[in-house]
Amino acid sequence: MKLIDTHCHLYLEDFEKDIDKVINRANQCNVTDFFLPAISSNHISSMYELETRFPKKIKLMMGLHPCSVDENFKEELDQIKSEITKRPFYAIGEIGLDYYWSKKYQKHQQEAFEIQIEWALNLNLPIVIHTRESFEHAYSILKSKKQKKLRGIFHCFSGSLKQAFQAIDIGFYLGIGGVVTFKNGGLDKILNRIPIDRIVLETDAPYLSPSPYRGKRNEPAYLEFIVRKISECYNESPELVAEKTTQNAIKVFETY
Repeated sequence: MKLIDTHCHLYLEDFEKDIDKVINRANQCNVTDFFLPAISSNHISSMYELETRFPKKIKLMMGLHPCSVDENFKEELDQIKSEITKRPFYAIGEIGLDYYWSKKYQKHQQEAFEIQIEWALNLNLPIVIHTRESFEHAYSILKSKKQKKLRGIFHCFSGSLKQAFQAIDIGFYLGIGGVVTFKNGGLDKILNRIPIDRIVLETDAPYLSPSPYRGKRNEPAYLEFIVRKISECYNESPELVAEKTTQNAIKVFETY
């Protein structure tokens, strides 16, 4: 059984002291590959260092997280675009819209999102999307730009069944993580109505730990709890869930 964590932030300070143990624990739980979304230019050197240490396991994305967007976002985008011209990445991400914390830079977020979508289209790369209290707006932007090359993942999907099919209908996959294990999350109630060939696994480590580790630091080894819950939702074996989601991840990241 092989598992792929399509979204984890292993370069953050949370893992500085024990990253080797974290990777080893994940490997022992059959997690073989780790896709790392970017947050801002502040973390680029840490991402590169981790890739150098684990070159066959770490797969990097590049992008500007919506929560890192402020009045200087164009300068930040210039730095990120410079990195994209230097070397290949597996996706443009983590990008999108976040209206949960603040709407102060809402227009800036929208512009940054659209600019990075264009990068992905020009480079024929998937995008990994962050949407918090902003799904409908993000969806409308994506739909307006829809073309065959536009594809990717709605990271940390926890929306409605309608939203799931809206995302799928424009060619996207849904990233399923710890939320599916939450008692009152609701995702487990609708998941079996979503085609299993449109979901991928993620942890978002160090965030959103699944039960029974909710409230503690998340790590890729905990994918086993997510797989177990997904298998219950679909009434399928964990092995089948692992096989399907791994195939899906490979389809998303075509250059992988």
